[in-house]
Amino acid sequence: MSEKSAKIIFYGGTLISAILFLYLTFDTHRQVGVLTHADKLSEDVVAGKRVFQKYNCNDCHTILGFGGYYAPDLTKVYQRRGPDYIRNIVTQPEVVLEKSFRKMPQQHVSPEEINHLVAFFQWVGEINNQNWPPQDAKAGRKAGVNRLLSSANMSAGAALFKENGCFACHKLQGVGGDIGPDLDDVGSRLSQSQIEQQIVNPNKLNPGSVMPPFPNLSEQDLKALAEFLSRQKGGAE
Repeated sequence: MSEKSAKIIFYGGTLISAILFLYLTFDTHRQVGVLTHADKLSEDVVAGKRVFQKYNCNDCHTILGFGGYYAPDLTKVYQRRGPDYIRNIVTQPEVVLEKSFRKMPQQHVSPEEINHLVAFFQWVGEINNQNWPPQDAKAGRKAGVNRLLSSANMSAGAALFKENGCFACHKLQGVGGDIGPDLDDVGSRLSQSQIEQQIVNPNKLNPGSVMPPFPNLSEQDLKALAEFLSRQKGGAE
C-alpha cells in the first residue's frame, strides 16, 4: 500500500467516523425530550431531585448509571417496588433493613420531602433508557430465578411473583432477598385466603409489617399468585 492510499484511508475513515458521531449525537439530543418525558418534569420532580442531592443518596445508590455501588440502583425503583415501599424505607430504614446486611442511615426526611422523592423516582423510572443500567441482572441471581421459574413450569403465579419484585425481599428455593421471610413453606403456615390478605393488606395479618401492599392486582392475578404461594410447602412446586 502506498503512502497516499494509507492517508486516504486514514483521513476518509476519520471523516466518516466524525460525521457518524455528530449525527448520532444530534439524533440523541433531538429525542431527549421524548425519551425523558420532559413534559412531565413538574415542580415536584425538580424538588425531589434536590432532596436526592441534599441527602447525598448518590453516595450509596446509582441512578441512571451514576453514583455509588453500595446499595441498589434506583433508576426503576418506583416501578420495581412502588411508592409505599419507598416511603416506608425512607421513613424507617432501620426497620425495613433490619435483616439485611446492607444498612441505610436514618436521615429524618420530612413527609413533604418524601413525596417529592417519590415524584422524582416516578419520573426517572419512566425515562426510556433502553434498560440501562440493567435492573436486577446479577448473573447468579438471574440464573437462579430462571431455574426456579422453569421448575414451576412458568405458571401464572410464578410469573407474577417475579414481575412484582417479590424476589427482592423474599427467598424461594434459596433465590431472592433476605428482608422478608423465606417462603419455601408459606403454604404450610398460611391458607390461600390468608396469603391473599397478606398481599393486599400486610398489616391486617401482621401489624407493623414493612411489606408494601399490592392493592392494584386484579382479582385473577391475586388468586393466581396466592395459589402459587400456597403450594410452597417446603419443596419445589
